[in-house]
Amino acid sequence: MTRVLSCIQPTGDVHLGNFLGALRPWVEGQHEKDAFHGIVDLHALTITEQPDVVGQATLRLGAVLFAVGLDPDVATVFVQSHVTEHSQLGWIMECQVSFGELSRMTQFKDKASKREHEFISAGLFTYPALQAADILLYDTDEVPVGEDQRQHVEITRDIAIRFNHRFGDTFVLPKAVMPKAGARVMDLQDPSSKMSKSAGSDTGLISLMEDPADIMKKFKRAVTDSETEVRYDREAKPGVSNLLEILSACTGEAPQDLATRYTQYGPLKTDTGEAVVELLRPIQARYNELMADRGELQALLRKGAGKAREVAAATLERAQAHLGLLPA
Repeated sequence: MTRVLSCIQPTGDVHLGNFLGALRPWVEGQHEKDAFHGIVDLHALTITEQPDVVGQATLRLGAVLFAVGLDPDVATVFVQSHVTEHSQLGWIMECQVSFGELSRMTQFKDKASKREHEFISAGLFTYPALQAADILLYDTDEVPVGEDQRQHVEITRDIAIRFNHRFGDTFVLPKAVMPKAGARVMDLQDPSSKMSKSAGSDTGLISLMEDPADIMKKFKRAVTDSETEVRYDREAKPGVSNLLEILSACTGEAPQDLATRYTQYGPLKTDTGEAVVELLRPIQARYNELMADRGELQALLRKGAGKAREVAAATLERAQAHLGLLPA
């Protein structure tokens, strides 16, 4: 069975766009491929400057992943720092990638430029080496990525090819694939931009755990346009089309068909808000159950870490043996 790896950082709250665009496809895909999903808390350390932040965020994110429907008996859901092989292979990967290769990574340039007058962690620079370890540890066949992450898979392949050439056939060469298409959710106040936790305001963002009353308020204030016709037209009517697409994602009906049922924006906003509230209701209920029983939640994460460690340990042992490191 094809093995696929997708990871997520525990930074910021998960929102509706994350769920419909990525997490729901993860849930659907767990029955089609051998799915590994890591909460990459070590990567989050590159932007963490306060204690007791990453751990709590990791716990909340774990609860979200199980609440949306990832099955611990089917998918392998684990916390990166719970599988120590990530850090061990990460150093080996750093020794197989050049300074020049890391210097050319566009994400480091972008992130460093945004923090120009702030502390810039060296981890931001060496990030791709640890990410290569994340991928190669699990003999990963496919890594679903957007265009902005494709370069990370390419450098991972380069590192693996170099290691295999120097020390013998060790790592599976992963392939970057376009993720299974989920709904594209735009900001409710700026429908020209994707819903994002990095937006300047949260008025257009729906958190997965947001109070239903607040969700309804945000939808009722959603930006549309100065016309009155309800039709699906992304170019001419981005705000209305965003509402129709969200409603479509909740109901399974085509946005073009949904548009024919409305003659005013008000009922469309109300119905979309109510559909989102109902979609999130069981997710919020399960999330609250898990957060109220930290023992169960941590047991689920330990289970995932145990499954991940079995694969990761074998890969690390193989790499160390091919390197010729002295066995313990």
